[in-house]
Order: sequence, then C-alpha cells, then structure tokens
Amino acid sequence: MADIQSYRMLIDGAWVDASDGALFDSTNPADGKVWCRIPEATEADVNRAVEAAHRAFTSGPWARMTPTERGKLLRRLGDLLADRSEELGRIESVDTGKMLKETRWQAKYIAEFIHFFAGCADKVSGETLPIDKPDMFVFTKREPLGVVAAVVPWNSQLFLVAVKIGPALAAGNTVVLKASEHASAAMLEFGKLIEEAGFPPGVVNIVTGHGEPCGRALTGHPLVARVSFTGGPNAARHVLENAKRNFAEVSLELGGKSPFIVFEDANIESAVNASIAGIFGATGQSCVAGSRLYLHEDIAEEFLDRMVTQARAIVIGDPLAEETQMGPLCTDGQLAHIQREVAHAQAEGGTVLTGGKQPEGLGGLFYEPTIIDCPRQDLRIVDTELFGPVLSVQRFRTEEEVLALANDSEHGLAAGIFTRDSARSLRMAGAVRAGIVWVNTYRVVSPIAEFGGIKGSGYGRESGFQAIYDYTRPKTVWMNTSDEPMANPFVMR
Repeated sequence: MADIQSYRMLIDGAWVDASDGALFDSTNPADGKVWCRIPEATEADVNRAVEAAHRAFTSGPWARMTPTERGKLLRRLGDLLADRSEELGRIESVDTGKMLKETRWQAKYIAEFIHFFAGCADKVSGETLPIDKPDMFVFTKREPLGVVAAVVPWNSQLFLVAVKIGPALAAGNTVVLKASEHASAAMLEFGKLIEEAGFPPGVVNIVTGHGEPCGRALTGHPLVARVSFTGGPNAARHVLENAKRNFAEVSLELGGKSPFIVFEDANIESAVNASIAGIFGATGQSCVAGSRLYLHEDIAEEFLDRMVTQARAIVIGDPLAEETQMGPLCTDGQLAHIQREVAHAQAEGGTVLTGGKQPEGLGGLFYEPTIIDCPRQDLRIVDTELFGPVLSVQRFRTEEEVLALANDSEHGLAAGIFTRDSARSLRMAGAVRAGIVWVNTYRVVSPIAEFGGIKGSGYGRESGFQAIYDYTRPKTVWMNTSDEPMANPFVMR
C-alpha cells in the first residue's frame, strides 16, 4: 500500500484530512486495482467547509473585491487549467477509465468556460425603472446569493465544475464542492489550481465522501443559499428533501435517455458517425448519450449495417493508450446494471445485433459496444438510463409517429434530429420535449450556449451568460428625490 497516494480535502485554504482520519479507496476501473485513497468527510468537516465559505463571503478580501478583480482570478484559473490539461486528464483517466485523449482535450477546452465567465464577471447589471410614482428614483442591482453547494458526479467532473463555479464565482458567491465518491482525485487536483490562482481562503472548498453524511450535511446546511446538483434522480430526491430545511435554491441536472432520430433523407454517413459518437463516445457514460435510436424504415437496414460494422471495429482497451477508442465503465454497479437490463431486454423480445457482453481477454470493467433491436416502445430498456455503451433501436414511418415515440419518455435532456429538410428540422426541434436539440450534429457544447433538461431530466440551466444571473438575486432600491417631508401617513389625500 506504500505506493498508493493519499489525498486531502481543501477547506478554508488548507489541505486537511477527515476529522476522524477516515479514508476510502479509489479503484482504477481498467485494471481493478486501488490507486489512491480519499478522505471520508464527516459532518463536522462539511460544517467547517460551509462556515469557511460563509466567512469568505461576508468578510475578508473576497467580499471586498470588485467584479473585475474576480474576473482576473478566474482568468488566471482558466490559464492554469489549460496549462495542466495533460496532467489533469491523466489523473481523471486513471480514476474513471475515460480515455486520456478525451480527458486531456476536455480539460483544455474547459478552460474556455472559465475564461468565458471571467469575462462575464463585470457585465452583470441591474436596471432603472420608469416608476409610476413622482419624485422617486428606483433601480435594481444584482447581488450574489452566498454559499453555493455544488455536487458533481464522476463523469465529466471538470466540465461540470467549470459550469458551476464559473458563474457562481463570477457573481461573487463562495462555493463548497462535493466530489463524487466514485472518482474524486481529479477534483482535488483541480483544487490545487484554485490555490495557485490566488483565490482567498474559503472561497472554494472541496469535500469528499458519500451521500451520508457528506452530501446530506452539505445540501441541508443552514448557511447554504443554493444547491447545484448533477447526478441521478434518486439522489436528487434526497437533495430536495435536504434543501427544504434551509430553503436553498436548487437546480438539478439528472441525465436522460435521449432520442436520436434519422429521417429517410438524412446524410447516412454523417448520421451513423454522430450516433456512434453519441452512444459509444465516453463509453456511453454521458448524460446526453443518444441511447434511443429511431430510424425511418426506408433507411433502417442500410444504417444498421453500417453502424454494426463500425461498432464491431471500435478498439476497446487501456484508456491511457492512444489507439484506444473506448475504455471501461467506471463502477461495478454500472456493469451489473447493464448486464441485467440487456438480459431483460432479450427476455422481452429484443435482439442483440452486436455486443451484449464483456470482451474476452480484458480485465477491468469493460463492456462491448451494444446495439439492441427493440420491437416495441414498451421494452423497459427503451426508457431506462443505462449510462453505458448500449443503444436501443426502433423503426418509424411518419413524422407524427416518431415524435410520439421520442416524447414518450420520463426524460427530457437532449435529442438529435438528422434530416436535410429544413422545415421538418424546425418543426421537430420545436416539438421534441427536450432542453437541448441538435440538428445534423450531436454532443457539441459551448460556454456561450445554455444546457439543461425538462421533465425527469431536471430543471435549471448551466453555461451561457444567463447562468450567472441564476447565481444572483435582484435588489430593488427606492430613492425619494424630493426635499419635501413625507406626508402624514394618517392623512389620506
């Protein structure tokens, strides 16, 4: 165990162990070996972190900084993130099984999100109101909320941190981040950049641990003003219960089961490539994975022939190797869930066109790219998020039919539409019940564009300039400009 790294949490500008010294193991999913140990935060640790964030918000250098000064710190953080993208990407790959060529690119691109919000910091303003009372000057100003609890899952954690702390810090809030218990190392390494960028102590704190007690204590803490949560619906229900105690504002991003619709006039090559990227990219461990494929009957066979051929050619292996195209799943629980649901789909009449099992000759949590032909919409797998490389396929004949199928879901995060008919693409984009719609492309993001879901995929939006307003509240100021004394309140005129 001597070569296993032990991490510490970032609380009030100091790197600390859990108050009781407890640690838990983090396992490399590519080989099943423990590679680092993570502090198991106690309720007392969470309380220290939130109180530190509250002190930083109410007093000290952060509370006195101008928006432009806050933006300069964020700019520095973005520069550091870009410079350390290789190192951060490698750590995230070891901890989660995501491919290095993806994680290092993502870490570098995430710097653009931090830079975007750095530029937004001094662009937030209120307004003057044309009030209906004489001798009154009335204006609004936007003020930060206070302590923000940001809870992120293990997948795309640096991206999700950026779209949470970017607007939160730009607006003047302070933050307590809770890293996923499944993979915390990259988050803690990111904390070193927070320190190096020069943020005052307590502005950003990072705690690690499980939902109980760490997540519960954080999301229900009386000093927390806003909870930004990304994760699963079961955990979200606990978050909502916890937030009832402190009346914190809450935003939820809960994943999805996104429909990917291909019409008969689509560019087949482009659609196949996009579908491959949408479901097998990141081993399917993406909240926007295009895991429900709807194919027009006229092109279904050609499309599936091409897609099955490409899926079988995907190189599965070591996520640190440049030739690898798909790495392992992150947790044992994911693998067991996928195996169970694929078997159930077959029992319900689904046909596995390719995959459906673990590859031979590889240890770790690997699973083959899997495509299942589903004869009916009511197969459980069609609307069950698997968070893995498993695609369900159905056929359709009309636009009305596929729209009904696409919207027949408890989820509503993303959707993909492939067609050369611009009028149809606009009709479908407006009618599909999803927070994000991609037309003739898939899985693209930008710091300029908001994202978020509806229905069971949550509520609230992240990224984009509007996100910074979600981390503020308006204050209305009334000023009497008359030199005359106020009238006697008991004399009505």
